[in-house]
Amino acid sequence: MRPDLAALVRHLLPAPDPAQRPELQLLYRMLLDYPERGGKGIRSELLLLSAQAYGVQPGSAAWNRALWLAVTLELFQNWVLIHDDIADDSEERRGQPALHRTYGVPLALNAGDALHAYMWEALLNADLPAAYPEILNMIHRTAEGQHLDLAWMEHREWNLTPADYLEMVQLKTAYYTVVVPLRLGALAGGYAPPSEFGAAGTALGAAFQIRDDVLNLIGDAQLYGKEIGGDLLEGKRTLILLRWLEDAPADQRAIFLAQMNLPRSEKNTAAMTDLLGWLKESGAVAYAQQVADEHAGRGLALLTRALEGAPEQQAGAQILALVSGLARREA
Repeated sequence: MRPDLAALVRHLLPAPDPAQRPELQLLYRMLLDYPERGGKGIRSELLLLSAQAYGVQPGSAAWNRALWLAVTLELFQNWVLIHDDIADDSEERRGQPALHRTYGVPLALNAGDALHAYMWEALLNADLPAAYPEILNMIHRTAEGQHLDLAWMEHREWNLTPADYLEMVQLKTAYYTVVVPLRLGALAGGYAPPSEFGAAGTALGAAFQIRDDVLNLIGDAQLYGKEIGGDLLEGKRTLILLRWLEDAPADQRAIFLAQMNLPRSEKNTAAMTDLLGWLKESGAVAYAQQVADEHAGRGLALLTRALEGAPEQQAGAQILALVSGLARREA
């Protein structure tokens, strides 16, 4: 996250006050926890670059609006991550224990709810009414994608196809990662967002999520920031797993389904190690990387065309470089 954004987040979120009772001091420490862990700040950076591409100059009133919109996205991501970690019973977030692992589910859930409220305060500070339906659409689509993801896990549903996966990630990841940041940046500059932002963003968002799934299996734990193999332990429906299941030997498939029917705490370590090895040895990872490349290529072509009308082409080139790196990232 940019230093100016981090400063706005600290300005917006109350600091723990020694005069308060200890429980409330804890609440405000928890609100700052995920934002201060850092992260790449991808979504806010994309929004600010989009604003610059559409003529917003740093230091202007429009730039101040864009900064508050960027804070809105950062707080959205952080409260969603707190809730997502609870739903998935994740161990880590950004290289540290997930919030509910340190403080328990009830307190972490409440902290996520509180950050959600501060997200709306940041949006009000942006004072750009045209942004309100964009944020609402982002929340609706993300909730739909999250529901698909969680419903498949809750109902132990594995009769799924790669197309099902792509629908889920385009809802859960693409809107808040690419589509809405691009659109908000154009709005901050007083422009109607190009219609191509939708198709470009959903393709690039899918590529980004597929890469994330691949890194969860074969990435460097220090660079990745989350536990390697966590998606498998949590039973996440990924493109890799769904492709592997299509051709998995009957005995491996049986072991896999038996383990997936167990809660994370009861999964057999040796069996999960075997499963991770089978996935790595199969062609499923290469298949997923190929699909990611296809989506990245299509998304970049659409986005290049969409940005041709942007008044500041240097910022447009930076956007293309940023999203290309995301869609093809190795860490």
